[in-house]
Amino acid sequence: MRFCCLLLKLLLLAGMFGSQGCSSVAPWERGNLAKEEMSLDPYPNLSHIRDHIFTSREASQGGRTGSGGGCGCN
Repeated sequence: MRFCCLLLKLLLLAGMFGSQGCSSVAPWERGNLAKEEMSLDPYPNLSHIRDHIFTSREASQGGRTGSGGGCGCN
């Protein structure tokens, strides 16, 4: 029974490592990946302003630091 569990865990672990994708990027393709649109947050200043407006209007935190009231006057 213990051998089956250990074998199953090892197979799952090997499957996780085997399913990770590794690919090489050609030098002429790297310019496309370096574009601003490809970043996780392409417009950080705009996102910060929108988050501030949302948290002050909704009187909620949004998972970020800082506090705010519902009146939008913080």
